[in-house]
Amino acid sequence: MGSVFAPAVLLAAAKLPSLNISLHGAAGPSESLVIILVLTLLSVAPSLLILLTGFVQIVVVLSITRNALGLTATPPNQVLAGLALFLAIFIMAPTIKTVDHVAVQPYLHGQINAVQAYDRAQTPIKTWMLSNTRTQELELFAKVNHQGTVAPTKVSMDAVIPAFLLSELHSAFIIGFVIFLPFLVIDLVVSSILMSLGMMMLPPTLVSLPFKLLLFVMVDGWTLVVHALLVSMK
Repeated sequence: MGSVFAPAVLLAAAKLPSLNISLHGAAGPSESLVIILVLTLLSVAPSLLILLTGFVQIVVVLSITRNALGLTATPPNQVLAGLALFLAIFIMAPTIKTVDHVAVQPYLHGQINAVQAYDRAQTPIKTWMLSNTRTQELELFAKVNHQGTVAPTKVSMDAVIPAFLLSELHSAFIIGFVIFLPFLVIDLVVSSILMSLGMMMLPPTLVSLPFKLLLFVMVDGWTLVVHALLVSMK
């Protein structure tokens, strides 16, 4: 019996090195952990997109532009949200590459642990957010968060995020005000002309809409709006 099982034992021992046993798993995250992290990231991706990027400013400016033209549903909300999404990704591309280089790849290769990866990923994102955050809002939330007059880079993320969002809304309304002015002038001119002609029952917005569209197309309005957004966010 021993002579019968000996070849089988030797064959099994010879096949052991072919098993998927690697010391890499001890240093780096396992595949199941990576899958869990990816699924978690996908579940919170909409919130991260709104809170940590320029999506808010972009979508607000695009919505104000649409209202200034007098168009309530054109372009549709899906188009504006899609354009804002890709513009936000385009603006954040250098920061995303930096996060991938300094945090994601070292973590996946087992060079750093999860806490170190989080700290490294937070630094470039916070740096970009602080470059687009007004000092007034940042000091407000730092004071409310009992952090005193510390350096901006030392302020925690739970204070940087709301300050960044308020700064984005502030910038968005300034850009929207500048965009709204020429269309308001057109509405006033058309309204005064209609009143002088005695056409009280004809809505001024209905008459001014073609002129506003013509002006917007002639100056390549959407490109100018996108250029203003790209310049406003460093």
